[in-house]
Amino acid sequence: MDLNNISGAIVDSAINVHKNLGPGLLESIYEEALCYEFEKRRLSYERQKRLKIPYEEIVLKTDFRLDLIVENKIIVELKCVERIIPIHEAQLLTYLKITDCKLGLLLNFNCPLMKDGIKRIIL
Repeated sequence: MDLNNISGAIVDSAINVHKNLGPGLLESIYEEALCYEFEKRRLSYERQKRLKIPYEEIVLKTDFRLDLIVENKIIVELKCVERIIPIHEAQLLTYLKITDCKLGLLLNFNCPLMKDGIKRIIL
């Protein structure tokens, strides 16, 4: 699958989760429901994937966790916030740089319509 087809399936999954659960829950609940949707669509994913952070000539001992990486190509960062602010976008952009992924989706489930909570970030 190409990036557009994968991202389309991710967005459809998020919309379905939001339609069924609505806003106001914890990120972990949306993450679990989203993973179920990915399984139904036969999308491969890794949940809470730990990644090392390169710094100059070393790799830092402290790692970080990606919420989701789908088909080893798209990073999905989940939020349940009043609104997406620039630091959320900056975080996802940094994750893209560290992983060499080209596309990330920032999904904010705390909005009346899911379509208003989707931000696509391209490296």
